[in-house]
Amino acid sequence: IVGKTNLDELAAGACGINDWFGTPRNPLDPSRIPGGSSGGSAVAVAAGEADVGIGSDTGGSVRIPAACCGIVGLKTTLGRIPTAGVVPLSQSLDTIGPLGRDVAAVVRGMELLEPGFAPATPARVVGRVRVPGVDPVIDAALDRALAEAELCVIEVELPSWGAAIRPTIQILYVEADRNHGAMVDREPELVGERTRDAIMLGRKLRPLEEDARRFQRRLQAELAAAFDQAELLAWPTLASFPPTLEDFAEIDALTRTGEVNLAGLPALAQPVRTPGPLPASLQLAGPAGSEERLVATRAKLA
Repeated sequence: IVGKTNLDELAAGACGINDWFGTPRNPLDPSRIPGGSSGGSAVAVAAGEADVGIGSDTGGSVRIPAACCGIVGLKTTLGRIPTAGVVPLSQSLDTIGPLGRDVAAVVRGMELLEPGFAPATPARVVGRVRVPGVDPVIDAALDRALAEAELCVIEVELPSWGAAIRPTIQILYVEADRNHGAMVDREPELVGERTRDAIMLGRKLRPLEEDARRFQRRLQAELAAAFDQAELLAWPTLASFPPTLEDFAEIDALTRTGEVNLAGLPALAQPVRTPGPLPASLQLAGPAGSEERLVATRAKLA
């Protein structure tokens, strides 16, 4: 173990900025956020300070920093990697996964988390999901990477996709309040303002939790039907390139990750080339327990 890394306070954020302990510097561009919540793990890997990083992913907290720092990050199937010893944010969504500079390092990380893990046969058919608000440069980079991998790519629609972020937030912050609300009430001065506001939001959202659970079941059924058409689904991890440190709050509108957490499924974020100075991040999602196929398919992509 090389060391313990920094993260968003209580893992309740996506930017990687920590008002108490400082912000890890993004090795790709120090003017941009490292992503979060597991930003320190991503920075340590991207900077060559560690071969493998371990992070938690509740709404994208492994995949978002992987996208911001130009590395590979794997969000595992809900419940596949035990969370014993992990301070909970949202038990219904919390997962543990590895980060690495390439897919081989991510496989090594999975071997450490789950001895005996090994890649399986790559996917042949990938469903391309067109999500709203994506920078055309990023969409083009993803399409090129999929085409060059000589995968059979079909267009797949997920009607409920665009509405999924609100119920994801509702479940996440309602459970965050149950886990940490008493501490915030008892010693509010020990918790940063952004984190405190997020947890207090969960208290207001409690009456909506049942509606969010119903939507969760609908999304899970919709994704199960999509996997009857394609072995894996592909869309961007972020809708644009990482924002600057001054504009860190923009990251919340750019993430395209929480839907996978709501469904409890695995997903892999991986860099792909763009004409500009920063890579885009392609997200591959699969059915429950398909991590072996995800990493095998990643090896085919440039």
